[in-house]
Amino acid sequence: MKHLFVSIKRVLLKFFRWFFYLFGIVAFVMLTLSFTDIPFYAYHNLATAVPQLETEPELIVIPGGSGMPSQDGLIRTYYGAEAAKRFPNAKIIIALPYNQGEDSLQQLDLMAKELIVKGVDSTKISYEPLGFNTHSQAVNIGKMLEKKKGTIPVLIVTTPEHMYRTVKTFQKAGFENIGGMPAFENPIQEEKLENEKEMKDVSLSFRYNMWSYLYYELLVIREYLAIGYYKVRGWI
Repeated sequence: MKHLFVSIKRVLLKFFRWFFYLFGIVAFVMLTLSFTDIPFYAYHNLATAVPQLETEPELIVIPGGSGMPSQDGLIRTYYGAEAAKRFPNAKIIIALPYNQGEDSLQQLDLMAKELIVKGVDSTKISYEPLGFNTHSQAVNIGKMLEKKKGTIPVLIVTTPEHMYRTVKTFQKAGFENIGGMPAFENPIQEEKLENEKEMKDVSLSFRYNMWSYLYYELLVIREYLAIGYYKVRGWI
């Protein structure tokens, strides 16, 4: 019994040793990349590696993300309102699971209210509350449109890292005329933050870009894993 315990202990120690080695290598690579523009280009590519509509959209789809109020929910409704103003004849579908425990559409209503406050016509807004992920939302919206999904021009408004997977998922669900409007953030320009004293203490590249790029790396890694999962499931 004692010999077995010692063997298990050795295996666990070896496992954790290799785990921390691997973790250290990954952390070092991520930290090194955060001083380059590679994380931004990877993040940007997820948003822009999608087709562009050649005609005005008849439908604008806004996935709800984390709901309201949340960072991605707010920025998606902001860009969604801008798209609705640019294409006033387009209908809008907000795709967000309703609260099954309370049978509530509160989160969808909050997103709709945010659009209405920004000048969107309330009669053009409808919901897709049953889909629990991007795939099921695309399938359900396809059912709502019946035979039109193959021809109707659709504009997807979502966060940049989510754009590629969303467009590909909708294409797999039968939407052929589809494009994207990525909801990029607009951070404060570095020039507005610079002053001589701050530049002498710590560089802006370290204080701002590095942390932003580390965050981009996490978003990109998470999204690539999701894309891989969707490919395995045959959803894209």
